[in-house]
Amino acid sequence: MFRVTEKAIDLHELVEFVTDPGAGAIVTFIGTTRDNNEGRKVIGLDYEAYPEMAEKELARLGEEAKRRWNIQRVAIVHRIGPVPIREPSVIIAVSAAHRADAFEACRFAIEEIKKSVPIWKKELFEGGEVWIGTQSGQPLVRNSYTR
Repeated sequence: MFRVTEKAIDLHELVEFVTDPGAGAIVTFIGTTRDNNEGRKVIGLDYEAYPEMAEKELARLGEEAKRRWNIQRVAIVHRIGPVPIREPSVIIAVSAAHRADAFEACRFAIEEIKKSVPIWKKELFEGGEVWIGTQSGQPLVRNSYTR
């Protein structure tokens, strides 16, 4: 399951998807919108994506994780559009026979999403908005502040 969606992400759906009789471990990562960043009061995030390419890249990351670690299943769902404070923007679930492989694969997935998946994040804060990061890991210079 590799999906980009405008709807709220259901953790239980991902856990159910990766549940496997050969798995003794399921590890999840939930990235949520927090209410602050770099001293600013954040009021929400807004994600944009190239959905078809993003889903292909998420699937590629899942296959790469399977090659690197002994895991059963992987699910990655990333939300686009507005994501309010406390709500998940991304959930990753990985099942494996042993916890170490599940943890490593899950960490790999979130780190690589930030680098290579065509999903862009705009932070909305009191007094303005700013695009955060790029898939190359370099800071983005596009700022649009209101005064």
